[in-house]
Amino acid sequence: MTLMVELEHLAKSFGDFCAVDDISLNVSKGEVLGFLGPNGAGKTTTMRMISGFLAPTSGTARVCGHDVVTDATAVKSVIGYMPEGSPSYDEMSVGAFLKFIAEIRGFSGADRDERVLRAAQRLDLTGVMERPIEVLSKGFRRRVGLAQSILHDPPVLLLDEPTDGLDPNQKHQVRQLIGEMAAEKAIIVSTHILEEVEAVCTRAVIIGNGRVLADGTAADLLAKLPDASAICLVLPETAAEAATTYFRNHRAVGAIFETPAGHGRTRLRLTPKPEGLVLEDIAQLARAQNMPLIEIYQDGGNLDDVFRLITTGAAARAAA
Repeated sequence: MTLMVELEHLAKSFGDFCAVDDISLNVSKGEVLGFLGPNGAGKTTTMRMISGFLAPTSGTARVCGHDVVTDATAVKSVIGYMPEGSPSYDEMSVGAFLKFIAEIRGFSGADRDERVLRAAQRLDLTGVMERPIEVLSKGFRRRVGLAQSILHDPPVLLLDEPTDGLDPNQKHQVRQLIGEMAAEKAIIVSTHILEEVEAVCTRAVIIGNGRVLADGTAADLLAKLPDASAICLVLPETAAEAATTYFRNHRAVGAIFETPAGHGRTRLRLTPKPEGLVLEDIAQLARAQNMPLIEIYQDGGNLDDVFRLITTGAAARAAA
């Protein structure tokens, strides 16, 4: 795979405060990287260094082979950057702003107009081209910010909270656009919305206190949960006690929790011991015991659980 973004021991301090602390990671063409972390983790600072707008205190960052310090102009030419808050010239109309950005990027005449129209169509902005940006809703302003970032069809996209303020339909549209562009680009999506990772990202990096805490696919991250192999069974309330007793006494079951599921049903959540039972095994045991199963499914947690586990653990270690 072609490396597009390379970070090596990247760090940034503001006085005595270390915002980014020794981050190393690579992003290749075809990857959509979810860059996750709690507020103040260092996400935006890292994005600003990758874009060449903020010089690192130490370490190096390269984009398409260009160093962000010694070749910042070349870096900016190959990046499309939508910063946090989508800053713009609010008194300009949407159309005038996009034409202005296109001209800064070196386009003019028919080529400029075609690029502006294409970007506006992809973000559903054609109906507001004559409106001043300052009167637009937050969602429309975010879409203008994304439109300006893709005007020059850059090989690398840095998107800081791209769906912030969008309604569900607009979120779907933007995620679909990211998916369409992904094959030919390296895309970094900085976000605290974990559903974004599952919707559009091929990989996720979680940072906290300026450091990389985890790096992998969504499945890799879910595997970090201590009960990632948990299995849920839903049964009638009348059958729950016998099922609970049976599985509690099974040597391969580590823990079992019983909760009401409504409508006369009970949910049993089983955590098998390491290298123990899998979903098919539990289903066979239930059938062998003639348990009246209504539903059975894997319930190993979600990315919210992973995020809390990793970031709160890192915060506790830092405090200690």
